[in-house]
Amino acid sequence: MDGSSAYPRSVETRTSWVVALVALAVLSVSYGAPLATVVAMKPIAAEFGATRSAPALAVALTFIGAGSGGIAMGWLAERIGIRAVVIFGGTMIGTGLTISSMGGLTQLYVSSFLLVGLLGAAGMFSPLMTYVSRWFDVRRGTAIALISAGQYIAGALWPAVFQFGIDRIGWRNTMLAYAVLVVVVILPLAAIFLRQPPDDPTVSGGMPVGPRVGEPVLGLPPNLVLATLAFATFCCCVTMSMPMAHMVAFCSDIGIAPTQGAAMLSVLLGSAFFARQFWGWLADRIGGLRTILWASAAQAAAMAGFLVTQNEFGLFSISAVFGFGFGGLIPGYVLAVRELFPASEASWRIPTMLFPGSLGMAAGGWLAGLMYDHFAFYTPAFAVGVLFNLINLVVIGSLVVRHSPIRLAPAPG
Repeated sequence: MDGSSAYPRSVETRTSWVVALVALAVLSVSYGAPLATVVAMKPIAAEFGATRSAPALAVALTFIGAGSGGIAMGWLAERIGIRAVVIFGGTMIGTGLTISSMGGLTQLYVSSFLLVGLLGAAGMFSPLMTYVSRWFDVRRGTAIALISAGQYIAGALWPAVFQFGIDRIGWRNTMLAYAVLVVVVILPLAAIFLRQPPDDPTVSGGMPVGPRVGEPVLGLPPNLVLATLAFATFCCCVTMSMPMAHMVAFCSDIGIAPTQGAAMLSVLLGSAFFARQFWGWLADRIGGLRTILWASAAQAAAMAGFLVTQNEFGLFSISAVFGFGFGGLIPGYVLAVRELFPASEASWRIPTMLFPGSLGMAAGGWLAGLMYDHFAFYTPAFAVGVLFNLINLVVIGSLVVRHSPIRLAPAPG
């Protein structure tokens, strides 16, 4: 996919990559917030005398809040600018973590949903993805992959740091220290580097070059295609969230030390970071929909691997493969929206499409905890994760076929 042939000029400059790297740093820090509860799941449950699904629900509420708030924050970023939205979001994440570190389950739930999620993380991912996509045209897939990898930098870096802190100063003090770090890092970066994006490269002489408002997409009504992508996002994120939310607890249950479980989570998300750069490169060449299809297939195969091994070396290997697979999913979805729909609609279509993904992340982590509480082991939950991934493959495969329909050869004679 050579963007130079699609657009009369390119908006990509050195500033584009500076903005992308700053967005990457912001996401790398903000995505550590829910991981603090993930790593501290067992000590939080033990302190409050609750089942494991109780702190897992707090993580789920964070994702629900982030997804639902992302639509409003995307709209707001269009009107007051991305800088103000990110500064506000960073402040809310820091406030939410502080309150969570000082209270009980009620404070943890309210802060996770309202402050860390709805008002905090909601102002980060979807608005930043839309914002950075407007700084690129030729290498948009690569740029989207780079900044969305902030989730995996966070996953590779913070679990081991959190485990170290929890072992020495407890989960409350660890969460409070991280709240301070969020504010100190995110607010200055946003204030200094996040500026107005360049003019839309898909408009030349007042006429749109790409998809036009109201036109059919893949031969279907545009909103139906968006709803289909949104449903597919939900399904793959249910699968994606299960190992992420329960890796440390799963390893502890089968006799592997929590520190090794945290290391596996770091390997999983670190693998996703490096793989995401490959998927971004590939997406610039084969497009967003095909990228989703191949990445989803890889994730499904790796998720099935969690069902057949409890060996430490095997789990490290499967974690790396799982990270490789899901590393291409979110960039693929964002790029697909930018390819299929008008650029003028990106500010609401991207967060609308990603919102069910947040619900899927919430549902998967919570469902795995609920099923563990019922069965006392994780195999049934991981099997459900495989099922959701297979549904995703069928849905995306149907869109790929519509995008490039199979042409049958004429019958002889």
